[in-house]
Amino acid sequence: MPVYFVVLAILGLTTIAYHYGRKRALTVSASSNHLHSLPHYYGAWTAIWCSIPALAVLVLWLALQSTIITNIVIADLPSAITDLNEQRIGLVINDIRNYAEGRITSGEISLGIAAAAKHYKELKSLSRMALVVIVLAIAIFGGIMALRLISPDFRARNTVENIIRGLLVICSSIAILTTIGIVLSVLFEAIRFFDQIPITQFLFGTEWSPQTAIRTDQVGSSGAFGAIPLLTGTLLISFIALLVAVPIGLMSAIYLSEYASARLRAIAKPILEILAGIPTVVYGFFAALTVAPFIRDSGGLLGLEVSSESALAAGLVMGVMIIPFVSSLSDDVINAVPQSLRDASLGIGATHSETIRQVVIPAALPGIAGGVLLAASRAIGETMIVVMAAGLAANLTINPLDSVTTVTVQIVTLLVGDQEFDSPKTLAAFALGISLFLVTLVLNVIALHIVRKYREQYD
Repeated sequence: MPVYFVVLAILGLTTIAYHYGRKRALTVSASSNHLHSLPHYYGAWTAIWCSIPALAVLVLWLALQSTIITNIVIADLPSAITDLNEQRIGLVINDIRNYAEGRITSGEISLGIAAAAKHYKELKSLSRMALVVIVLAIAIFGGIMALRLISPDFRARNTVENIIRGLLVICSSIAILTTIGIVLSVLFEAIRFFDQIPITQFLFGTEWSPQTAIRTDQVGSSGAFGAIPLLTGTLLISFIALLVAVPIGLMSAIYLSEYASARLRAIAKPILEILAGIPTVVYGFFAALTVAPFIRDSGGLLGLEVSSESALAAGLVMGVMIIPFVSSLSDDVINAVPQSLRDASLGIGATHSETIRQVVIPAALPGIAGGVLLAASRAIGETMIVVMAAGLAANLTINPLDSVTTVTVQIVTLLVGDQEFDSPKTLAAFALGISLFLVTLVLNVIALHIVRKYREQYD
């Protein structure tokens, strides 16, 4: 039985458990004229005990199933195979899985591998049947036990709310732990990079050329890992993008919130937000085929030397892309400013424009700063537009007419190819990743300082 059938079966049993839990509560209430909680809380109590333990076992089973079956199959392999190194055993296991599932293998299959594949398939089938029986049994048993606990004095509401509160804590903890895991995984690999390349060379070096020799007997560059050109290119393109997005987005938000009619706002705001749904590769095509040639030709008419792939082209198109991040969030924040502040300003003789500049915008400034921060983070993390419009050249320049590259583009470039994973070239991607994380962290701290400063003034 496929996994989704098991999930559907659990959901069906949960629905039945809720119905019978509520029905039993009504029966108890009719016989005793007393019930601590509303009937639907007893239904929810029964549904929780029918679904959550079964789903937890299902997830745990699926997470451990492959590892346990693989270890059993490896233990039964001939010693000639188990004595191989870890990489060779991994290839053998992949062949066993592919052969068992009818996919293409890396070579001819021996009798021992065929027998192991048959054993693997049998174990997987047995595991799936055991999973269905055990999970459904747990769901049914949990629902029955929950029904037996329903009584007039049972505090179903308190218990259900405590369980839901616990689930919320678990979900928030998963989000936090995931973030910590991502940071630590990048940090550990970055430390491996700094064991091979001095951190001073990475932070203060002005040349980026990560090509290294793959083998010791191969002639190749020793590599240059100065990150200054990449950080400069990232900040340059992001700055150009923000110069476009912040004024246009903020002015659009002010017009839609304070001046536009309800009918125009209902039409204009969804159209403006369509920009956020356009794939970045489409923006990249637009930048490479339209904006970049236009800037190059216009610069030629003015006697300027403009690169075919310039930071200006990438920044302008990226700015158009992030306009909705600024406008939509700013519009929501401006609309959230209490009308009483506007009425008080107008009541003492201020004009509409003076009210917007001196009351509405300062009161909404924390939210606007958050929108600008989101737009800046989106610009810093963009890759496709830069690849197609600004190129891959790591030039140390602040001239927007030159070709530059960004940190994210180089991360993608470094992780593509046949380079060994423990080489400085590949590990440099993690060093760039942790650097980008620190840059965005600084932006967050600055924005938080601005938000707290003005929130204290207007709360």
